[in-house]
Amino acid sequence: MFWESIQIALNALFANKLRSILTMLGIIIGVGAVIAMVSIGMGVREKVQNSIASLGSNLIMVTPGASSSSGVRQAAGSNTTLTLKDAQAIAREVAGISNIAPSVNKQYQIVAGSQNWTTSVQGTTPEYLAVRNLKVSSGSFISNQDIQTRNRVAVIGSTIASNLFSGISPVGQNIRINNAPFKVIGVLESKGQSGGGQDQDDVIIVPLTTAQERLIGITHVQTISVQAANAEVMDQVQQDINTLLRARHGITSTKPDDFTVRNLASVMATAEETTSTITLLLGSIAAISLLVGGIGIMNIMLVSVTERTREIGIRKALGARFNDILLQFLIEAVVIGVIGGATGIVLGIGSSYIISSLAGWNTVITPLPIIGAFGFSVAIGLFFGLYPARKAALLNPIDALRYE
Repeated sequence: MFWESIQIALNALFANKLRSILTMLGIIIGVGAVIAMVSIGMGVREKVQNSIASLGSNLIMVTPGASSSSGVRQAAGSNTTLTLKDAQAIAREVAGISNIAPSVNKQYQIVAGSQNWTTSVQGTTPEYLAVRNLKVSSGSFISNQDIQTRNRVAVIGSTIASNLFSGISPVGQNIRINNAPFKVIGVLESKGQSGGGQDQDDVIIVPLTTAQERLIGITHVQTISVQAANAEVMDQVQQDINTLLRARHGITSTKPDDFTVRNLASVMATAEETTSTITLLLGSIAAISLLVGGIGIMNIMLVSVTERTREIGIRKALGARFNDILLQFLIEAVVIGVIGGATGIVLGIGSSYIISSLAGWNTVITPLPIIGAFGFSVAIGLFFGLYPARKAALLNPIDALRYE
């Protein structure tokens, strides 16, 4: 009887093809929208995660100036409170640190032959390579010798290499930074764009002392990047850095910090929570169309029950029981949900790829939303088909046979 009921349901659907397609359309659009919206949300989540991870693993950032609160401005000169000696003290006195790299940064125009390019020049130490998970594709990175002698050497990103040295190897070539000559000693491997759309390969790295004394003319540092030994000690390292810097800067208990210590693990957790909420919101909005599709199924099933009242009466007169009639119409509703759900999966996956290719958005397709959307579409068909099926099963056979 089960397979016979499926055959009857399919025959009823194929007998009214246009009506069946229009009924399925709500389910198709709903499932497709859920998959596409969730894939966009998860794409945003992955991009943010990759962007934070690209900064370095187990990373703690120390920057000058207190964390700004609403309506309160930082004190004048608060962005000059960190020095190289602070970084050396952190490396010497705080346990659980793998690497530490103080750095300064400023935009300059770079000239190589007849080509020029404006980019960010980063002055830092050799440990920056490990702290920020960078790799050198050709040549070498800056050394401690370069730091001590303030050498005019530079390591450039792949974007700089392609724009200033198209077709030739940059290693060994000379460039001018703010009209000062520098020798290119290495090229970094490409890291692509960050989550904010910033080109991470559009950078030049020079020795910290060279940047401070020969380019910018400062004695302080703008950022201290600290890499903890592992994720378990990050909170303790952050607390120890905060305590050490307060002591070094002579900050009493009643005064606020003149620096900010950020743990990127907590930033990552916050970003994941935010993007998960966005994904859930997008999926929930799309799921509303599934409910609309379910109402369409109920509507068409009620029409079907009315049209086939005499058929129901004949089946009951020939011995069909309550459960037989109920199963017949329930299966018909579920078949609409199954076919609509399967078609919606194809539509959703296709839409995700189209959005990714045309809009350039990052989309991530995973099995869970596909299975969830398909299961929901079947459940919708079952739920909204139950009332019409029960109404058909409760028809009096005499009244049904007399129905015109």
